[in-house]
Amino acid sequence: MSLPSALWRLAVVLDVPLGLGEAEYDAMQIPGWGYLVIPLLSAFQEALAWLTMGLVRPWGEVWPRWIPGLRGRRVPVLAAVVPAALGSLACTAYGVLFVWTTLHADMEITAWGEWLMNICYIPLAAWGPLLGIVTIHYYRRRAQG
Repeated sequence: MSLPSALWRLAVVLDVPLGLGEAEYDAMQIPGWGYLVIPLLSAFQEALAWLTMGLVRPWGEVWPRWIPGLRGRRVPVLAAVVPAALGSLACTAYGVLFVWTTLHADMEITAWGEWLMNICYIPLAAWGPLLGIVTIHYYRRRAQG
């Protein structure tokens, strides 16, 4: 669910036409630091999204073999739940801010560009609440077991 927004940002960096005006590229510091920051942001976002899989996969309950000193030990419940809960709150706040900004911003963007951007970002807005649900399920499953 986080991949579409990351791909949209990478398309911005790769100069794929997305209906954005010059003011929007300036706001993202393209050209400039945006060429570095935007791909790093996308990679960081995808790495954190990948960690969510640990809440539903066995490697989120027992440390993998490739981690020295921890391999085979049970992952402490709060070591997974606290970061996941904080991530859920942060993503939910981001989703609310995205919706607010989309409804109230005066962006320099074409109608089809705004449509495309919204299609790419709406799944990310849902990520926070869905991560919260998975985190609660993980906690209940692990705390009972």
